[in-house]
Amino acid sequence: MEYFLQLFFAGLTKGSIYALIALGYTMVYGIIQLINFAHGEIYMIGAFTALIAAGVLSVFNLPVVAIFIIVTLVAILYSSAYGYTIEKIAYKPLRNAPRLSALISAIGMSIFLQNYVLLAQTSDFLPFPSLIGQFKFMEPYNHILSSSGLVIIISTFIAMLLLSLYIKFTRMGKAMRATAQDKKMALLLGINVDRVISTTFVVGSALAALGGVLIANHIGQINFYIGFIAGIKAFTAAVLGGIGSVPGAVLGALILGWTESFSTGYISSDYQDVFAFILLVVILIFKPSGILGKKTDQKV
Repeated sequence: MEYFLQLFFAGLTKGSIYALIALGYTMVYGIIQLINFAHGEIYMIGAFTALIAAGVLSVFNLPVVAIFIIVTLVAILYSSAYGYTIEKIAYKPLRNAPRLSALISAIGMSIFLQNYVLLAQTSDFLPFPSLIGQFKFMEPYNHILSSSGLVIIISTFIAMLLLSLYIKFTRMGKAMRATAQDKKMALLLGINVDRVISTTFVVGSALAALGGVLIANHIGQINFYIGFIAGIKAFTAAVLGGIGSVPGAVLGALILGWTESFSTGYISSDYQDVFAFILLVVILIFKPSGILGKKTDQKV
């Protein structure tokens, strides 16, 4: 039972990170039907920004908790600026172009950001300082969940709650829902669609940056390639749950995290990716729109 709980919380931790990234994919797709393949690189840039900020702050002899909060805020602000800029440079000029053009632009931006960080930093794994102290749980829970894992789960839950409240009750959140439902009608009603799209990129980037900081602290090392792998997994989670659906992205991420964790624990770590993608294929065969996705008809 103890081993089962250990795998359960490991999957919940991993799924929480996937959820933070998957929300960016699903929010952008829900509004402009674009798969933003550069989103994983925003997650990576968030981790690198936190590493640089932590290095600068280390000379001021601040408490570790204060450093963690400051580097997280810096990473979120810096990555949000990246998300806003990417939308303006790579996607806005192609707003009325065929979808394939925007897709190619997204892949190009992803490759550009990877190589930009590679040249600016290094291809080696860089150690990330531990910014979360070790909590002491009661036995046998001490071996079931780490303190950084607990912080990831709690931080993700708070982020999800704030995002839900933002989308449901704020003026911009209502504009996002209206734009996702019918962009032309939203324009006729006076909604600034360009502003809504930019805000969506900023919010998605902020969540991805939070995920980057949390996982860097949890694993203890980063490199320029972590965004590609995590981005592919988060995209898989978004498709699994039903891309375009916010609850679907969270559900798909958690299912993916648990699938990887239990397959690693009970079968072999060599097959965790295999089982994750087999699950995706099975779901899409029986429900092509994803678990919580809605079937839509398109004119040919």
